[in-house]
Amino acid sequence: MKACLFAFVALLAAPSFAQQSVPDIPFESVPDFFKLPAGMNFGEVPGVAVDSKGNIYVFTRSNSANGPAFGAAAAQLFEFGPRGDYLREIGKGLYAWSEAHSVRIDRNDNIWAIDKGSDMVIRFNQAGRVTWVFGRKQESADGAEPLGHPNPPLPPQEGRFRQPTDVAWDSEGNIYITDGYVNSRVAKFDKNGDWESSFGDPGAEPGQFRLPHAIVIDRNNNLYVGDRSNRRIQVFDTKGKFQRMFSIDVPPVPGTKAVNGATPTGNALAGVIGAPNSICITPGPNQVLFVGESTFPGRIFKVSLDGKVLGAIGRSGRNLGQFSGAHQLACPSENELYVAETSNWRVQKLILHPQAPSSSTKR
Repeated sequence: MKACLFAFVALLAAPSFAQQSVPDIPFESVPDFFKLPAGMNFGEVPGVAVDSKGNIYVFTRSNSANGPAFGAAAAQLFEFGPRGDYLREIGKGLYAWSEAHSVRIDRNDNIWAIDKGSDMVIRFNQAGRVTWVFGRKQESADGAEPLGHPNPPLPPQEGRFRQPTDVAWDSEGNIYITDGYVNSRVAKFDKNGDWESSFGDPGAEPGQFRLPHAIVIDRNNNLYVGDRSNRRIQVFDTKGKFQRMFSIDVPPVPGTKAVNGATPTGNALAGVIGAPNSICITPGPNQVLFVGESTFPGRIFKVSLDGKVLGAIGRSGRNLGQFSGAHQLACPSENELYVAETSNWRVQKLILHPQAPSSSTKR
């Protein structure tokens, strides 16, 4: 019976592309919003977050890129004011900086940086001081080298990570870290930072992952995990019990081109449509999700908590209002959205106009 149930759920989540079209959400992308100091540029931008004061944190693979061509350290964490004015760099030259992946702000305005390259998650206070460290990177004295991907994979270790990706918190302050490119699980720590448990392993069955890349938690403590390579979002309770899952099955607008490489078709296209590269969840009593695809078709979707796609934003491209590598989203309100892009080396601030005529959409 259990196997039949899993098969039925998997069938429901399979890419059927039954939802053929959704409304475009009119929006504008604010030009030149972030004011970097003269001579400074972002590199790839995998992370963006907003605190309770409206300050914006950008985690970028940029000017700290030092080292050999195929092993450079690339991570800087910048803070900007609500109007995009540059305020400071946090953690300059930090031991954990290797390859920036994502940044989140908790309810106490602590700043959490997830570094994929060093396998570490760092918590800063508002003064920019390190207060907690999760994970440990390989020491150079021991001949550190990139992690391998053996098949079957090595078993995960408590309290350590292999290329972590994101972090979220429940209403009790418990911590959930998606871990990640190698371990394919969610690690749970209690509010004091002590290891508690983990759930998930590699695979395609419900409750398994093929790259858990993003995680958010709603007001009712449901965990939404972006299972990117399985092209689905899985929902769990705080004990790691699988609840349900859904996929985004909206074909791209005809004529959309990929920014990097050949434009996917056929099975390759079916494998990337709606793949959840990034997720944010709005505050307040009536929450919605925003979900970003990767480099192609490059859209952002507004999604209800039950998985219904409410609208689409943008498409793949290099210009304002287009996206490539929407790696992290921040949504301080339902009509304000920040999009961190790896392929386009930028963060866009979007203002949504859901009641405006569709002809006003800026592309």
